Amino acid sequence: MTCFILPAHLLIELAESGGVDLRDTIGTLLASSALRSQREVLTEAVQFLDVNAAQLRGPSSEFKAVHDVQGGDERTLPGVLRRKEGDGAVADSAVNDAFDNADRTYDFYRDVLGRHSVDGNGLRLVSSVHFGSGFDNAFWDGTQMVYGDGSGKVFQVGALARDTSVVGHEITHGVVQYTAGLRYRKQSGALNESMADVFGSLVKQHALGQSADQADWLIGAGILGTQLQGVALRSLQDPGRAHQLDRQPAHMRNYVDLPDDGNPRNDNGGVHINSGIPNKAFHLTATRLGGNAWDRAGKVWYDALATKLRVNSSFGDAAAATVASAQALFGAEVATVVRSAWDDVGVR
Repeated sequence: MTCFILPAHLLIELAESGGVDLRDTIGTLLASSALRSQREVLTEAVQFLDVNAAQLRGPSSEFKAVHDVQGGDERTLPGVLRRKEGDGAVADSAVNDAFDNADRTYDFYRDVLGRHSVDGNGLRLVSSVHFGSGFDNAFWDGTQMVYGDGSGKVFQVGALARDTSVVGHEITHGVVQYTAGLRYRKQSGALNESMADVFGSLVKQHALGQSADQADWLIGAGILGTQLQGVALRSLQDPGRAHQLDRQPAHMRNYVDLPDDGNPRNDNGGVHINSGIPNKAFHLTATRLGGNAWDRAGKVWYDALATKLRVNSSFGDAAAATVASAQALFGAEVATVVRSAWDDVGVR
């Protein structure tokens, strides 16, 4: 599934509350539908058909490029090339923001986790900006990142490509595609979303040089528009409290059991909603360990993602995998902290 930073159910709920005109949401919802199968097909190809990155988009030692869709849709991707590796800044701030944040994300994965790009082999990081007209979303489509400009109502104009945590989140969906390939439904999909939030937050913390106790633990802090009231799109520290329509649980007792029936209201079985539970488990682990969250907690979660989780992994599988990774990487003391964090969110 194409992974959008803003879930369709939230857009519908915002329209129903009177925050936006339902007619203004149609473009985003139609784009979601048009792109729905592409990413799933590509992920399955990577996982089960041994399709490598070079067959999807040629690898390079490090190459980033940003294109301009010029208000077009998925049929015009990637658009006109505006900036590539080695070029200086251009006049378009959206192009520069997308390029610089992709660079920060690449550097984080390379320098902290030893991974070169999303596939681990230098796959080109291609981004497109100015998608649609006032498009209130950003997404990974299976091959690249795409950013709308925002309408000012759901997201501030220009904020999506500018926010480091959003860009880190979307690129991490590519990392998931080339590692565990977590299927975008129910608990495996919620883990997919949580991994994107975890590493999106860590990319921002790393870029800012913030320790776990200094970080805000927010995805999309300060980028919400006039009708989505709150501090951010999601909070790893306080799931369910980021904005007025946030209904993420922080504990399994509040798990939202939704069908994976294709109805956008049901969020592919609650992938964006229930991701609050593993998000909170990571936050507890990182803050209890202290220091820089990427040094131990981040490496534990990455090792579990890259070496232990599988396409249909559940929350329980993630707990077991991260405990095993913590034991292998750092020993019993860190493993105990990880286990207690999962216990405290009701995952056993």
